[in-house]
Amino acid sequence: MDPENHTRVSEFFLSGLTTNHAVELALFTFFVVVYVLIILGNILIIFTIAHDQHLHSPMYFFLSNLSLIDVCHSSVVMPKMLADFLVDKKSISSEGCEAQMFFLHLFACTEIFLLTIMAYDCYLAICNPMHYGTIMSWKMCLQLATVMWMRGLMHSVSLTALTLNLPYCGPSAIDNFFCNVPLIIKLACTNIHVLEMLLVATSGLISVVCFLVLVTSYVVILVSLRKHLSEGQHKALSTCAAHLTVVTLFLGHCIFIYLRPAKSLAADKVVSVFFTAITPLMNPIIYTFRNEDMKNALRKLCRRQIDSQDK
Repeated sequence: MDPENHTRVSEFFLSGLTTNHAVELALFTFFVVVYVLIILGNILIIFTIAHDQHLHSPMYFFLSNLSLIDVCHSSVVMPKMLADFLVDKKSISSEGCEAQMFFLHLFACTEIFLLTIMAYDCYLAICNPMHYGTIMSWKMCLQLATVMWMRGLMHSVSLTALTLNLPYCGPSAIDNFFCNVPLIIKLACTNIHVLEMLLVATSGLISVVCFLVLVTSYVVILVSLRKHLSEGQHKALSTCAAHLTVVTLFLGHCIFIYLRPAKSLAADKVVSVFFTAITPLMNPIIYTFRNEDMKNALRKLCRRQIDSQDK
C-alpha cells in the first residue's frame, strides 16, 4: 500500500476491556479504588522513607524510586482507561497515543533497570555485608539512579522514534485499552517485519535476560545461605523474596508482550491490566507487609500524627 495516496491517521480507536456497559460501570468503580490505592500507597511509602531516619539507606532509597515509578507508570494509562469506561467512543489522538507509548516505555524500562539494581543491592547486603557500606555509598546510589533513568530515556526515545517514523493510513483500531508499540506498528501501512524483529531483540530479549539473571542470583543467595542465617540476613532474604515477586509480575508481562510477533491475543488485555494496575498496587503491599522496618516506621508515623492531633 502506498501511504502517499492515503490520509494519515489522526486518532486511534481503543476496544477497551469490554463492550458491556453494566460491566464497564462495575470495572470503573473497581479501578477507581485500585488507582486511589496505588497513588496513596506509593506516596505513603515515599513519605515514610523521607521522614524516618532509620530508612535512609540504599535499599529504601531504591524502594522510594520504585514507588515513584509506579505512581507515574499507572498514571500514564489508568486515567484514560477510567474515562473510557464512561463513554461509548473510546478514541485517543495520535499525539496522545505517542505520549502514552513514550512514557510507558520510559517508566517500564527504568523499572527493569531499577529492579536489577535492587537485586545487586540485595546480593551485597546478604553475601558481602562487611563491605556493603563501602561499595553501596550514597555517591554510588545517585550514579546508579542517574544511569537507570538515562537508559530508560534512551530506550524510550529510540523505540518511540522508530514507531513514529512509520506511515499510518488506516485501519486505526487498537485491540486494547491503551497504546502499546506492538499493536501500533501492526497498523502501519508498510512492511514491519524488521521492526518486529528489532522489538523482540530489544524489549523482549532484555526482559528475558534480566529475568533469568535476577532469578539465578536469588537462587544462588538462597542456596548459599539457607543453613546459616543471622537475624539481619533473615530480614534481607524477606526483602529479596518480595523483590522476586515484583520481578516475576513485572517482567512476566514484558516477556509475554514483546517476545513474539506483533499480533493480538485473547490474554493480552488481562496481562496488560496486571502490568498497568495490579503490579503498581502490589508493590507497596508486598514491600510494606513483608518488611518489619517499614511496618515499624508506619506505626511511628501514625503515632506521631495522632499525638500532633491530640495536642
